[in-house]
Amino acid sequence: MAKQLLLVRHGKSDWGNADLKDFDRPLNKRGKENAPEMAERLLRRDFKFDLMVSSPAKRAKSTAKYFAEAYGVEHIIYEESIYEANTTALLKVVNGLSDGADTVIMFGHNPGFTDFANELSDADIYNIPTAGMVLVSFPFDSWKMVSRGTGELVFFDYPKNSDEL
Repeated sequence: MAKQLLLVRHGKSDWGNADLKDFDRPLNKRGKENAPEMAERLLRRDFKFDLMVSSPAKRAKSTAKYFAEAYGVEHIIYEESIYEANTTALLKVVNGLSDGADTVIMFGHNPGFTDFANELSDADIYNIPTAGMVLVSFPFDSWKMVSRGTGELVFFDYPKNSDEL
């Protein structure tokens, strides 16, 4: 069974409180609207997944929770190394995913996610906007085989993208 990785950048975050650590920044109003809206779009695509993995940073966590809610899923795995990760760190996470899961949604941050999408496939995406999603598929039955250039871009969607389904 081929593998599919959906990269979801967290929703727009709130910069209102200068004293907050970057890790603790919450979603702002738009982030709280966009995240459920993007989850709905996935549902409309009839997209199904086996596993959710997220950066533990508050804004990524909240975004993941909106998707979990939309899908009625309880379980989200929080992976420290996704926070502030570069492509090498992200690949390590993907290579370590359970092969029992064919489709995984990963919630995280830029610039790592945009770089990662481009490195895995010929996506050529300039920037994944907040709450943007990129689906990449791989012709393997093991996540360990995923490496640079082995994926294929299936779709790239984001809140301001009007040519959605």
